[in-house]
Amino acid sequence: MNILGISAFYHDSAACLVRDGLIVAAAQEERFTRVKHDSSFPRHAIDYCLTHARGSLDLVAFYEKPFLKADRLFSTYMACAPRGWRSFLLAMPVWIKEKIWIKQTLANELRFDGPIVFPEHHESHAASAFFPSPFEEAAIVTIDGVGEWTTTSIGHGAGNQVELLAEMRFPHSLGLLYSAFTYYLGFRVNSGEYKMMGLAPYGTPRYHDLILSELIDLRDDGSFHLNLRFFDFMAGLTMTNRKFDALFGGPPRQPESELTQRHMDLARSVQDVTEEAMLCIARHAQKLTGSTRLCLAGGVALNCVGNGRIVRDGIFEEIWIQPAAGDAGGAVGAALLGWHHHQGRPRTVSTKGRDMMQDAFLGPEFDAGEFLRNAAMPHEELAEDDLVSRVAELLAEGKVVGWFQGRMEFGPRALGNRSILGDPRSRTMQETLNLKIKFRESFRPFAPSVVRESVSDFFELDRESPYMLLVAPVRETKRCASIPNEHSSFLERLKAERSVIPAVTHVDYSARVQTVSVEQNPRFHKLLQAFQQITGCPVLVNTSFNVRGEPPVCTPADAVRCFLRTNMDYLVLGNFLLSKSEQDIPEPINVQEAYAAD
Repeated sequence: MNILGISAFYHDSAACLVRDGLIVAAAQEERFTRVKHDSSFPRHAIDYCLTHARGSLDLVAFYEKPFLKADRLFSTYMACAPRGWRSFLLAMPVWIKEKIWIKQTLANELRFDGPIVFPEHHESHAASAFFPSPFEEAAIVTIDGVGEWTTTSIGHGAGNQVELLAEMRFPHSLGLLYSAFTYYLGFRVNSGEYKMMGLAPYGTPRYHDLILSELIDLRDDGSFHLNLRFFDFMAGLTMTNRKFDALFGGPPRQPESELTQRHMDLARSVQDVTEEAMLCIARHAQKLTGSTRLCLAGGVALNCVGNGRIVRDGIFEEIWIQPAAGDAGGAVGAALLGWHHHQGRPRTVSTKGRDMMQDAFLGPEFDAGEFLRNAAMPHEELAEDDLVSRVAELLAEGKVVGWFQGRMEFGPRALGNRSILGDPRSRTMQETLNLKIKFRESFRPFAPSVVRESVSDFFELDRESPYMLLVAPVRETKRCASIPNEHSSFLERLKAERSVIPAVTHVDYSARVQTVSVEQNPRFHKLLQAFQQITGCPVLVNTSFNVRGEPPVCTPADAVRCFLRTNMDYLVLGNFLLSKSEQDIPEPINVQEAYAAD
């Protein structure tokens, strides 16, 4: 049986195919169209997923209920009238013309006359968190901006059933609070939240108490209410208003303008509040369900600093986070709900303790040899062992390498198949990658990939983190004796050598860790081991294979384009090694014009 799950029309449209209960393909539309966070109907992602079907399509599941979402929008506009009329005029024609009639759109686009089901948004998130997890039973927490009405839910999963037990409803939303500060700090909503999380450690939480006293009433059970006098997202065209500006001492920061200590302090303050809320919600979920295991999804579950706090707090013995925790992952949850709830099929949990996400390598793969023959680019073909040894040597020499292998990752993280790699021991690698490769802000941190066997030698982490969704401290034995304190300049703190792996050690000694096992990604694991043999360090810098304003690369052509237009030194496509020095380099580009801010 083939079940197609779809998420679309808000941000990060995606498709997923579940075949006979197994997730066999999933991809975001942005990877094919090259439009970051593409929200359009995921035609390309669907076409790709259907190449993995055996036989005809049996059921389609859309990740939310369009009529219920429209009800929330109409109700909100009516409650705010006459304010918000301009926003209403912009939004409603699109809803009336396209979004409400999604069932007909799906039937027409797919030429499908079979059953189409519409689970609720947070039910899809919950299903994406629990059903692929390695747990027979677990508490489930989903937190995001808003679905139809729900913004936060606590649920319970057991066997082939997911049940939502408690919820918070719009307009009271932890995700929208975080996005409001993202907007206020001059970053793009639904895209720049990562930036704010990366900026937070440079600040002090001096606005923490003000946020809790004026913006959000947070209770011990994780419930909360926003003070709506300071926000404009219900009916306006911005996230915050003038009262918000007055509360925090000025208007929103202009995008791309200078970042001040005040901005860093604001980022730190809302990050701390968010972590506290996540902890309260997790504790209440444990009390409500009595479970020792937790599954997380929703956009806020991509807040890996908050996830790390939950782990270190010891609320649950085990935790599993959906790697595509945002709306893209809703396609996975919808498809699995189609299989388990609508078809009543049983659920199988791996006896080896592994999840069912296929290590998130669910996207398309390509024949690099065929591409290079057609492209006529100078290259060298190497056997796997020779390739791995050669690349490890280049990385140890300080070279930056684009690494393109196998099936593309599903979700926002590069996990070793569409990655840019570097030497974490280099003091200048972070600056080089940010300014000369990614063309983005210099403060943005990079993640370490580490062989699973050695993770505890370098980080205060005693478990797997295969999807780069947990932040953990670098071990004290690996830290430098002294670094600039919080009163030092931003530049001094940024350039400080904080550990033996400075390129992946953030200003607060933290790191967003990816553990790599031989079962998860054999070739990448072998590369890490080869680098360790040369350097004694089992860690590499791993960042997504893209530049600012663009999604990670999908095809070999995407990878070559990125390789030639940046300062990467080498590119690996499958078993083929390409040196920048041997290529015809295109004319220099204007970075600001070529790559939009993200």
